[in-house]
Formats: sequence, C-alpha cells, structure tokens
Amino acid sequence: MAQQIADRRDVDFVMYEQLEGENLTKFARYKDMNRKMFDMIVTEARNFAIKEILPVNEEGDRVGLIFENNKVTVPECFHRPYDLLREGEWIAMTEDPEIGGQGLPHLVAQASAEYIVGADFSFSAFGFATHGAAKMIEVFGTEKQKDLYMRRMYSGEWGGTMVLTEPEAGSDVGNLTTAAVKNADGTYSISGNKIFITCGEHNLTENIIHPVLARIEGAPKGTKGISLFIVPKIWVNDDGSLAEPNDVVCTSIEEKLGLHASPTCQLTFGGKGKCRGVLLGEENKGMHVMFHMMNEARLGVGALGLFNASCAYLYAVNYARERIQGRDLGDMFNKDAASVNIIRHPDVRRMLLWMKSHMEGMRSLVYYTAYLFDKVACTTDEAEKTACNDLIELLTPIIKSYCTDRGFEATVLAMQVYGGYGYTADYPVERLMRDSKINSIYEGTNGIQAMDLLGRKMGMKKGMVFMQFMGEVQKIIAKAKVTPGLAEVAGELEKSLNRLGEVAMYMGKTAMSADFKVAFSFASPFLEVMGDVVMAWMLLWRATVARPALDKLVGDAQGAERLDKIQKNKNAAFYEGQIKSAEYFIQAILPVTNGRMDAIQAGSKAVVDIPEVAFGG
Repeated sequence: MAQQIADRRDVDFVMYEQLEGENLTKFARYKDMNRKMFDMIVTEARNFAIKEILPVNEEGDRVGLIFENNKVTVPECFHRPYDLLREGEWIAMTEDPEIGGQGLPHLVAQASAEYIVGADFSFSAFGFATHGAAKMIEVFGTEKQKDLYMRRMYSGEWGGTMVLTEPEAGSDVGNLTTAAVKNADGTYSISGNKIFITCGEHNLTENIIHPVLARIEGAPKGTKGISLFIVPKIWVNDDGSLAEPNDVVCTSIEEKLGLHASPTCQLTFGGKGKCRGVLLGEENKGMHVMFHMMNEARLGVGALGLFNASCAYLYAVNYARERIQGRDLGDMFNKDAASVNIIRHPDVRRMLLWMKSHMEGMRSLVYYTAYLFDKVACTTDEAEKTACNDLIELLTPIIKSYCTDRGFEATVLAMQVYGGYGYTADYPVERLMRDSKINSIYEGTNGIQAMDLLGRKMGMKKGMVFMQFMGEVQKIIAKAKVTPGLAEVAGELEKSLNRLGEVAMYMGKTAMSADFKVAFSFASPFLEVMGDVVMAWMLLWRATVARPALDKLVGDAQGAERLDKIQKNKNAAFYEGQIKSAEYFIQAILPVTNGRMDAIQAGSKAVVDIPEVAFGG
C-alpha cells in the first residue's frame, strides 16, 4: 500500500539530489536540523499516512456524510486519524514552535504533505483547510485574535474554513451581498448566504472559525468595498471559553461526484439576526487579506494534482506488472506463445511513460516552489528574496492549473491501463478520478488562472519576471549541453523556450490591442504550453543530475553490458528512468507543444467572432 501514495526514492531524489535541500541546514533558521531529522519526519508522515489515513479512504468514500438537523456527521473512521493528526502537529508544520508549529522547512513539509494529503484529501482537508485560515489571523490579526483563535486552529482543536462564494456571485466575488453592520461594542452583525464551503460544518472539532467576506454598510461597490470577518460557529468569550452558538447554520451539503466524505456546505449567517463577527485586518481590505490564503490554497490544490498523478501512476504501473493478457507483440503470430504482463505492450508503456514523466515533472515543480519559500524565509539578500517571490508569483497559476489538469488526465490514463476493471469500484482508480476532477474547478477555475497569468503575471515588472524565468530554464539547458547524452534534448528544449518567448510577446501585444478578447481566448492554451515548457525544464534538470550519477554506477559499459548493469542495480535503473522521462517528454510531447504555439500565434478569431445564436442548443 505504501507505493500507492508516493515513491520515496523519487521524493528523496528531488529533495536532496535535484534541489540539494540539505543545504537549508546551513541557514540560521534551520541550523539545529539535519538530513537525518528531515528523513525521520518524512518517514513518520509516510507511516502515519499508510497505517492510519489510507485505510479510511475507501470507507469514507463508501459511507459518506450524514446531514441531519443542520449538523454534519463525518465517517466514524475519521476520528482516530484526526486525533493523531493533531497529536503529530501535522497541521502547522512550517509555523514557529512558539505558536504551535514544528518550524520545518517548506520543502520537508511538502514532502510530508504528499503522503498525508495524498492518502486521502477528504480526510486531510479537515486539518489543512484550517491552516490557511489560521495563517491569515497570524499575519493580519490582532494579538487578541491570535490568542483567541490562531493557536487552537494550528493545533487542530478548532477547525477553519474559507467563506467567499455566494449563489449569485460565483467567481465574481465583488458582487457579493453578505452584509456587515457595526455594533456599539465593536463587533459586526453578519447576514448572508454562502455556498461551496469546504468543511463548513462537521463534528470533528467543537468549534469552527469562519473567515467571511462581507460588505460593511456604505462601503464602495466591487472588491474595493469588501472586508473580512472572523465569524466563529460558537462565540468565543474574551477569556477563551465558548459561549452561545453564533447563528451560523448549515442549510445543506452538496451531493458531489467525488470527495464523498468531505462536507461541501451551504451556510446561512444571521438567519435569526444573531450572528456576530470581528473585523480581520482593515475595513475594505478583505480581498487583500483573503488573497494571502487563496494563494496558499491555489498552491495546495496544484500539489493535489501531483498527489493524484502519483497515486494514479503507481496503481497503474503495479497493475500493469501483475496483469497477464495477450502475447508479446514480437510473438503475435506464434499461437503457442505465452501471455505476458501488459507492461510489455507498447501502448500500455506509452501511457505509463506519459504518467511517469508528468508526475515527476510536477513533483519537481511543486517541491521547487516550496524550496523558493524556504529561500525567502532564510536569505538575508533582499534581491534574492525578491527574485524568489517573483518566481513564486509567476509559477502559481501554472502550478494550480497545469498540475490539476494533468493530474486528472493521469487518473484517466490509469483507468485506461486497468481497462474495464478500472471503471468499476473494485479498484481505486475510479475513486481517484472522481476525487481529482474538482481540483481544476475550485480555488479559482483554471480558466481564471490562465487569465491571471496573461493579464497580470506575464506583465510583472514590465516582463522582467518572465525573462527571469527564461533565464532559469536557460541555466539548465546550458548545463545539459555539456552533460554526456543530453545535448540533443537540451537543444530541443531551447528551441521551444525561444518559441515560448516569441509567443509571449505576441500574446502581450495582442492583449493590449483592440483584439484583446482574441488574446484571452487563447489564455488557457498559452498556460498549457508554458506548463509544458516548465515540465521539460524540470525533467531536463532531473536528467542533468541523474546522468553523472548513472555513469558512476555503470562506468563506460555500452550496449547489452550497460543494460545488464542497469537491470541489476535499482539506483542505476532509477537514474536511467529519469533520463528516459526527459527524452520522452522533450521528444514526444514538446513537438506537439510547438504546434500549439503555432496555433496560438495564428490568432484565430473564431471564438470571439462566432455569434451567440450560432452555438445552437
């Protein structure tokens, strides 16, 4: 079962060989830590996930939730692992120990989360959704708010949510109607209806703290007039004790395609006129505060795409090794030939290598971004800090959108590897596919991420951040050109990178012209091709690390002798796999990407020009 979450060999490769994460211990912030400690933490997370969380995945999906009398009851099997999640202090891994965290590097926390969240997001969301809400209070809250709410949320004693969406407003948050009226005691009376609130009501914690977006009476229209309020499910007295229920009522939970054990709630605030909240941050600055949480959430959801791809790939490759069906293609006309495991069939191998290369590229990207957060936290060089923050900003929509789209595609391919069995509930890929689809929809749909990339991120600092990104890719290309066996694929990536630069300039100019709608009709394809180039960057980077390591293991051996050494040495096989992933992606995927870039720059106006009535229906 351990193999069905994440390959520990690959996790270690990215952490220590590709990113050289052990160097974090050279910074003052992590000077009391070492690689042994990092390994122990990831191992503990892995063991916790395998022994306690993974077993409740299927049961939680099957049992689901009970909604009665405005209350949500979670599957009983969730209670023990949630208690252990709290005891292990897994919710606040990167936070300062003085406020209840473990003080870990983001890189180590990301590796740990891959096991804990990857084992079952329906379960882990109860804890990790709380983190973002608590983080907002830590950054923007008063000392009193931190004392009353933050510590109990980081510990998991209380839950937390993110309350944005309304039935009519949807993604257009500026059109919200939830109202806030200031009271004489400094609190605010809150009234309104919210939908799609993850973990908005449940019985795992005695209290749930809701950060709620609302508009104060008389505030400007649109997002400029939105404020953020801390609204507890149960009111909290000044001494920290619980008072009366706070007129926050769950009116229903959604019946969803997947994540059956995760309550997606409709909440009514102030239905009886007795809901109170306290302002978090400044009046009319709610979106500024909330975006702090949403950026964290978008990176987290992007990581879910990786987790889904990792699980899907490992399930599929293990099944392909075990499933015996059909003769080897080389023995197709030999009626006496024995059937072989389906991993011998070229089309199955194609699907597996597609999943493998994308999954590995996504893991490198997600971990690299976590490492950038660590560099921001550790470096005293303000220029480096700024450069890292800029890259994080640029890569966030890529991670959220590209990883969730490709993560879902990986689950679809895994089902295809299983054939008819994959479509049944007898095997886990069916559930994995259902659960993963939501990732491209929530925390800002992937179309919105594409618009953000084109409309905001590409123009950051007059395009200099994008040029910085291009420079980082070029560094790996230069290294690969002098690495034995990688010069050819390095050259192919360089061509695609230069082409991406040309298309980016075209998109930028078009977005600022009278044809701006045409540019935005290609925003999603542009994000996808940029994501492909990012994947190729990460995979080539991996290959530049793997090739010297492989040569040390197999020496100058060539041909059959080299293959024999690779087959007899697990590490050699692993490194060879890294090189083949890079070759496959750059030689088989990037040519298609190049064609898509040609299509973008051709600038078809059909999407914009087609009359609405011509869509039919």
